[in-house]
Amino acid sequence: MRKKLFLIHSYLALFIMVPLLLITLTGTLLVFKFEIDALLMPQVASLDQHENNRIELNALIKSINQKFPEYELGSWELFDDGYEADRVYLIKKGTHLWYKIFLDPYSGVILSQPVHLNHYMTDWLLELHYTLLLNDTFKKSPLLGLWIGLITALALCVTGITGLILYKRFWLRFFTLKWDKKLMVMMHRLHRFIGIWTSPVLILVGLTGFYFNLMAYLEESKEQEEGEYVMQERLYNEKINFDHLLDNSRQEIKGFRPTYLLFPYNPKGAIVIYGEVPGMNPLASVYGSTVSYNRSDGKHIDNYDIREADFLMQLVDSFRELHFGNFAGLTSKIIWFVSGLGLLLLGITGPYMWFRRKSKYSGIK
Repeated sequence: MRKKLFLIHSYLALFIMVPLLLITLTGTLLVFKFEIDALLMPQVASLDQHENNRIELNALIKSINQKFPEYELGSWELFDDGYEADRVYLIKKGTHLWYKIFLDPYSGVILSQPVHLNHYMTDWLLELHYTLLLNDTFKKSPLLGLWIGLITALALCVTGITGLILYKRFWLRFFTLKWDKKLMVMMHRLHRFIGIWTSPVLILVGLTGFYFNLMAYLEESKEQEEGEYVMQERLYNEKINFDHLLDNSRQEIKGFRPTYLLFPYNPKGAIVIYGEVPGMNPLASVYGSTVSYNRSDGKHIDNYDIREADFLMQLVDSFRELHFGNFAGLTSKIIWFVSGLGLLLLGITGPYMWFRRKSKYSGIK
């Protein structure tokens, strides 16, 4: 049994080695996505701390619609921390293509021009992370990147679990790493040591990554079957008071804090406000609850309070924070970042040991 597990662990890791290293490298960097954006383009992605309140949303929407008449609003990430600029997503008329701008919600200044969703470096890394840039490369197989990501995420979970089983007494070696002059012996010990420390995080990332890729695959498949809607005109009533909707959402769900606004981007869509609520566990996402409104008259449709959901739905809601390591601020981000670096090292020590064994140079049993 142990030998079979070892073969599964080894060959599966080799099979996914190239996509796994790419996904790991990009994922490790994306743990600090905002920090990288703030470093590379401080005048666009980040703000100086503001003491003033946000400008009314109606005024901001009017300003964007006047500034970019060839686009329609698609969605809006709302921030009120004085550090992150709002990220506003636009759909170009006559197409189904989405674009992105940054906005200072305290001054109303538009900080950038509309660009494709993968224009900025971290957004390009994000697309590489999820699709390996294969979806647009192979037109006949537009979901190839998602398929590979799906398989890689599942394989990552299996290799992590088999690794822990192979070293079933791993808790005895949590703090043990003895150095040896023989390179092969040292590689073996280093591989085991890093695997023991990083496996829990890698299994979590693999499981959540599998879920995200699966959901993206199902959504993309549905869009291909039905066809993506080409934006022609504004799909919501211009007379709707969006500030009133934000205020009403706070009344509909006790303690609700709006974080994301989704505009109707097809004729069947509604206006949906996403947000977070108090009283949840630290792993709860900031988009877990929603309040929906009719796009024609702004009348309330329904609510979804994550606090009233069953355990499974709350578990799924936590996947976002678990995948990106945001749940404990800088501490969890550092742990996820270090674990990613650990997986990159496993991608070096593992193949080295395998090729040495195949060459019959190893003396390790």
